[in-house]
Amino acid sequence: MSTNVARTSDGWWVVGGEAATPVATSATSTAELLADRDAVAAAAASSKGAVPVADLQLLSPVTTPARVVAQMVNYRSHAHDSGFDPDSVPPTFFRKASTSVTGPTGDIRRPDHVRFLDYEVELGLVMGAALPLGTEVSEDDLHEYVAGLVVTNDVSAREIQLTRTQFYESKSYPSFTPTGPYLTLVDRDELRRLSSLRLRLSVNGEVRQDSSVAEMIVRPARALTLLARFQQLAPCDLLLTGTPSGTALKAPPMIVEKIGALLPPKVKWKVFFDKQESNPRYLRDGDVVSARIATPDGAIDLGSQHNQVTVAS
Repeated sequence: MSTNVARTSDGWWVVGGEAATPVATSATSTAELLADRDAVAAAAASSKGAVPVADLQLLSPVTTPARVVAQMVNYRSHAHDSGFDPDSVPPTFFRKASTSVTGPTGDIRRPDHVRFLDYEVELGLVMGAALPLGTEVSEDDLHEYVAGLVVTNDVSAREIQLTRTQFYESKSYPSFTPTGPYLTLVDRDELRRLSSLRLRLSVNGEVRQDSSVAEMIVRPARALTLLARFQQLAPCDLLLTGTPSGTALKAPPMIVEKIGALLPPKVKWKVFFDKQESNPRYLRDGDVVSARIATPDGAIDLGSQHNQVTVAS
């Protein structure tokens, strides 16, 4: 059975229903907490000191510094939206700064120079053990490396991403990775149910993304194997596994792409973003972005995050 763990400035809590029970641990980092699973199990079996979850100010359950790695174009529907063939799109990884991690209710702070702010709900895998270079991970031993799951939002500044081909900057501004509310600790059997998880994101109550992990192109075990060819991971490191269709950004029609290829890059991007100005799906100041990941039966429920867009000071 999965266990939901929350973090506040006072420590760690096991969440069950509407109540949260404190974890008796000296752990201050996620890696330290994962090494103290007995304390988590004891809290899960107790109600001593329990308080209403609603009374807690939750922080990201993934502490930093940590490596934050993400997969690009890893859902079939998103591949179609992006102009790729999902059967031939190559597995691609990129990094995000860990300073981009914020909590499940923290503001998404839009830099003043960013006009095209986009959202991407993603399932995050939290490492529970080291992944050395050269490791080959199978579906049967995935649980030996992945300790838990989190809801994440890979917030993106599209004009930085596209015009500068700069993924790292466009996705790494402070607050660009809302994470949580919970670290959902899972076992082997629950990891086998990953395909049952449903990702859902809404903006001001309007559903923008609603899809299943079943349409993932490169599944976690394979992704970790590919990543381990050049990147080692440690406990608490976070892998974002891609987003489904429904983001504000979509690839233009093929004929438009062919015409654009004939233009100088500066002219091409000016024309493209002039057109994007009329796209109402980009995030605006004051918007509230809500994201949730759970199985339909609620057996695995990573909880919901709600983040408001503001201007960075």
